[in-house]
Amino acid sequence: MKILKQTKSKRLTLLAGLFVGISLFMLFKMTQKNPAHDTSVILAPILTVIEVRAVNFRLEAQGFGVSRPAESWHAVANVSGRVLTTHPGLKSGVILPAGTELLAIDPSRYELTIAEAKADLASLTAELTQLQTEKSNALALLNLAHEQLTLSEQELSRFEKLVSSDSVSISGRDEKLRATVAQRQELQSLENQLAVMPMRQSSLKAKQLRAEAKLKQAQQDLADTHFIAPYAVRISKVEVEKHQHISSGQQLFSADNIEKAEVEAQIPLTELRRLMAVVSMPLESSQHTADISERFNFEQIDGEVRLVGSESTTWPANITRIASGLTPRTRSGRVVVNIDEPYRDVKLPDKPALQSDMYLRVLLSVLNPQPLLVVPASSVHQGEVYLVGEDNRLLRRPVVVSFEQQDLAVISSGLKAGDHIIVDDIPMAINGMRISQQRDKGLENRLKSDASGESL
Repeated sequence: MKILKQTKSKRLTLLAGLFVGISLFMLFKMTQKNPAHDTSVILAPILTVIEVRAVNFRLEAQGFGVSRPAESWHAVANVSGRVLTTHPGLKSGVILPAGTELLAIDPSRYELTIAEAKADLASLTAELTQLQTEKSNALALLNLAHEQLTLSEQELSRFEKLVSSDSVSISGRDEKLRATVAQRQELQSLENQLAVMPMRQSSLKAKQLRAEAKLKQAQQDLADTHFIAPYAVRISKVEVEKHQHISSGQQLFSADNIEKAEVEAQIPLTELRRLMAVVSMPLESSQHTADISERFNFEQIDGEVRLVGSESTTWPANITRIASGLTPRTRSGRVVVNIDEPYRDVKLPDKPALQSDMYLRVLLSVLNPQPLLVVPASSVHQGEVYLVGEDNRLLRRPVVVSFEQQDLAVISSGLKAGDHIIVDDIPMAINGMRISQQRDKGLENRLKSDASGESL
């Protein structure tokens, strides 16, 4: 009984304590006050800003391509014969200077042909000289025959008068008549000789022309027995050996011109159009030309090629032409650039020679005629930029980006020179929020340098 009373007393005590605790909690909750907000203690974020400027801008276009020699020599035999001599350096990979005789074919057959053609030509020349002499003699004899015929006819006329007066006999007159007829026959014979002489002369001149052609062909064949490098070459392939007999039309060797190389780069059309628009030359409405080089001043464009994987290895280049058509897969423009002296200043291993089949990056650039408004591309957020407005308030403004190049965005509308834009990435950019600005003049100078291409 005593235990039952003690248990009951504990329960009452517990309930009383719980009631008091709940009452105190309700009392504190009803009398609680919210903390006061003091807006004066909120700090404005410090953001990096730059001043927008119109700067000189160098338009760039780049693409990739494979190097190749600007000119290759595939030596083919025009004459047959035995290979008489070969240069010791006629081996794949060897570089030889211009004017080097690389190979010679036995010339004896063609030297004999030249001697025979010269003899025929000399004989025909002598015949023509003889014919000219005969013509001169025949003309002289013809003049004499004319004079003799005139005298004979005069004599015959006198005899005819004397016969009518019976002063001379008829037989005497007949004798004079026979002499006159003989003289006429001689004159006719000389005239016939002179008549056929032009035909004989034409025949001899035709034979002379054939002999001269034969001589020129033989001389050309003789020249074709020697293979002399027309420019500095690097031998790529050799297909003959010394003492080997070769036939006309046979491939002998191949060599590449090392004085010039070229690259056909695939450049995006948008970049290429921007460059071509700057260097295009105005044409008269009546002037039409199919030659694209006459419509653009390629000399204004600066070019450079860089070895992919070794960007410090560079060569100056210049545009020579725009190849016909587009690249089928990428629909890019095909620009051919030329590199002079690709083997100059070779310093292995730092700077190798520009050899065939190297994979290169081609960079073309030209200064835009007018300065452009340029901002960092990262400061454009989905078509908007963040400006510093009045009273250091953030202002979101839409802009139109003409194009982007590298990390730069060229603005065509929405900004003006002198505006201050925020270049920091703000997680929550709210219109009208107060900010503190910190101008970065170093970034402004870098932008100017990058835009003008001075940092390249």
